[in-house]
Amino acid sequence: MNDSEAFETCIGAGGLVLFPADTVYGLACDPGDRFAVERLYLLKRRSRDKPSAVMFFGLDDALDALPELGERTRQAMTRLPGAVSVLVPNPAGRFALACGDDVSTLGVRVVSLPRLAGVRRPVLQSSANRAGGPDPRRFEDVPALLRAAVDLAIDGGELPGTPSTVVDLRRYEAEGEWSLVRAGAVGERELTEALHWQYHFDASSYTQAIRADVAAYDVLQDEVARASAAARGAARILDLGTGTGETARRVLAFHSNASLIGIDENEQMLAVARAGLPAERVELRVGRIEEPLPAGSFDLVTSALCVHHLDGEGKAGLFRRVHAALAPGGLFVMGDVVVPTEPAAATTPLTPGYDRPSRLSDQLRWLSEAGFAPRVVWEQGDLAVVAARRTEPSNVRPEVTSMTDSVAMVVPE
Repeated sequence: MNDSEAFETCIGAGGLVLFPADTVYGLACDPGDRFAVERLYLLKRRSRDKPSAVMFFGLDDALDALPELGERTRQAMTRLPGAVSVLVPNPAGRFALACGDDVSTLGVRVVSLPRLAGVRRPVLQSSANRAGGPDPRRFEDVPALLRAAVDLAIDGGELPGTPSTVVDLRRYEAEGEWSLVRAGAVGERELTEALHWQYHFDASSYTQAIRADVAAYDVLQDEVARASAAARGAARILDLGTGTGETARRVLAFHSNASLIGIDENEQMLAVARAGLPAERVELRVGRIEEPLPAGSFDLVTSALCVHHLDGEGKAGLFRRVHAALAPGGLFVMGDVVVPTEPAAATTPLTPGYDRPSRLSDQLRWLSEAGFAPRVVWEQGDLAVVAARRTEPSNVRPEVTSMTDSVAMVVPE
């Protein structure tokens, strides 16, 4: 009898199994067998009001067992990396013994384990440790009492040792929102790429969708382009987060003799942009703003609704890289979502873990520290456009403006 057959036989008979998952060693039992579940909890000294995950050994098995899951959630589960556990709505109260004191929520884990290939039976699964103890990455790290008490123990050697990442998808179906419950083997960036709508959408309908979310979208884009006109005689332009090319198209209209390089991490977006921008003047590249910027000396750098995806440190670092990419006296124009002074002004829909707007005053300070003279040229609600001239620090002097965030900077002509 191989490991898969022994595993299923033991679980089916109401036994407990110690097994190697793809992260750490775990304990498993039949999620519908009350005696087996209580025995597992007793061995772990885990309170029965605490939930455990139901583990499936194939995605199709999980989706078949949970017919109430909506299509958006199902699609998300097909994209998630393996070492992720998800919390999903459980309106039918399925696998109630795994739900602790909240039967309306179910924890689900889908794994692909070559050693247990062919297992079709779902199991209630928890890490093979005492409650609150370290997660075992080696067979010998499992407490001796647990090893002795199970009915089947499978030694899989040394495992990665980092437990699964836990993500809450309970609001994902209706609102597209998700949150990180526990950091683990899969990083936030990978989660974002799997779960955020931008990576899984019809690029041709993006502009329509964002106009529905951001009422002042076209005004913001026009203000960015208008502010870029201050870069008189610009010959080389760098556009960050080009997307479908809306910013680039407007900016090029103000700079008839300029060429433009645009970067975006989404090839679908860039494909739409290529169809609408003049090929003889534009070069589009797949790239991320967190990475080194294209080489060369640019007269103008533009960005619209892109920089807010970075945290504060990331924004400050980007501003330094933009400064280095600009020619002396070059101009950086940024239009984006900000954290407004008045909370009621925050009306732009944001996705947790993906959108990270900062206060306008903080961004002006980071720009100044990077060697810019920044000035707020337009502001409405939680949207703002900033023009920042590359200049020597001695040329920067503060100017109090009528904008709601207290300090701006004069851009030397």
